[in-house]
Amino acid sequence: MRLVDKAELEITAGNGGKGAISFRREKFVPKGGPDGGDGGKGGSVILEVNPNLVTLRDFRYQHRFKAGPGQNGAYKKMYGANGPDCIIQVPPGTLVYDKETGELLADLIEPESRLVVAKGGIGGRGNAKFATSTNQTPRVAEKGQIGESKTLLLDLKLLADVGLLGFPNAGKSTLLSCLSEARPKVGNYPFTTLSPNLGVMELEGFKTCTVADMPGLIEGAHQGKGLGTRFLRHVERTKLLVYVIDASVPDPWKEYRVLKDELIEFNPAIAKRPSLMVLNKMDLVKKKPSAPKGLKAIYISALKAEGISELKKAITKALSKVKDD
Repeated sequence: MRLVDKAELEITAGNGGKGAISFRREKFVPKGGPDGGDGGKGGSVILEVNPNLVTLRDFRYQHRFKAGPGQNGAYKKMYGANGPDCIIQVPPGTLVYDKETGELLADLIEPESRLVVAKGGIGGRGNAKFATSTNQTPRVAEKGQIGESKTLLLDLKLLADVGLLGFPNAGKSTLLSCLSEARPKVGNYPFTTLSPNLGVMELEGFKTCTVADMPGLIEGAHQGKGLGTRFLRHVERTKLLVYVIDASVPDPWKEYRVLKDELIEFNPAIAKRPSLMVLNKMDLVKKKPSAPKGLKAIYISALKAEGISELKKAITKALSKVKDD
């Protein structure tokens, strides 16, 4: 699944209903007095976290949302019905900004949590509310309040369990397709992946985890080079990092050190996350590269699906330790 991580929404809450101007008219009650009811409240626009969503791509096709208006008041002091709310579902990890002020309104993480982003207008008062001792037949009522309107900027930071990191053309997309049912674009050239791809990997005990294939990083990524910090930020909420290294390059360990240094420069706390190192493309080398002291690698060939079972077990074990901690 291709990730869309930014969206702009134009939202409008419903207007309040008008108050009614009405007078009681019953047999034998010639002067019944005012009985106009209040208008109903306009619907609000509400963001709701849906744990089954992982992207903002739906907002590419619909970006304007409007809640329903409140109904007008009626005779016999009947209130108008409240307008229906507009519920917009977003994935966990969505940051919500007010475009005009730049204010961060919320960081929506918890499933099914809600945020009212535009309040509906209050209904106008009917003429029954305006009766006084000196004016017992008021012929005035209020209009409903206008509902709030604003433009929101949504910024998604992934809540993936596992993040695949590596240089361009390290084979991350092929590996993702081996670990899950995802079918990302695969090609033998740099920057095949231009945005994070997501897949769901099955674990033991009928459990699953989310795996994100991050676009290839290059030296200087923390300064915005290549695809830069736009996608590095998605690593901030990843529980387990998997460094995917091309075993066929002259010095695979140097690539690992560069990747690690980029994370340290971007955010030192991320570089301390639990991690695994995977040497991919072992089908292209004759001799297994020996890991330097203190480093442990898992050797695989994503293209030939070799070593994948061992890697899945290592990921399962690492994630269980993260949850236990």
